Amino acid sequence: MANIKQQVKRIRTNEAARQANMAFKSSLKTAMKAVYAAVAAKDVEKATLALSVAYKKLDKAQAKGIVHKNYVARHKSELATAVNTLK
Repeated sequence: MANIKQQVKRIRTNEAARQANMAFKSSLKTAMKAVYAAVAAKDVEKATLALSVAYKKLDKAQAKGIVHKNYVARHKSELATAVNTLK
């Protein structure tokens, strides 16, 4: 444990940020799974709606610095390809 007061505060804020990032990342993965579930069910309307939610979460995660831009680009491409197979 740190002896310096500022470092103790820093440890506390880092832990809060880590947990917030983990929660957001989990919701991001859930949103992506929703797209794949809709595609598996061959529901075009649900898949399109879930795709827009997933895109928004991916973009927000990149803006917050939670995930790398290439991760976002790769998953957007994969999701779009999956949804386009229905059309």
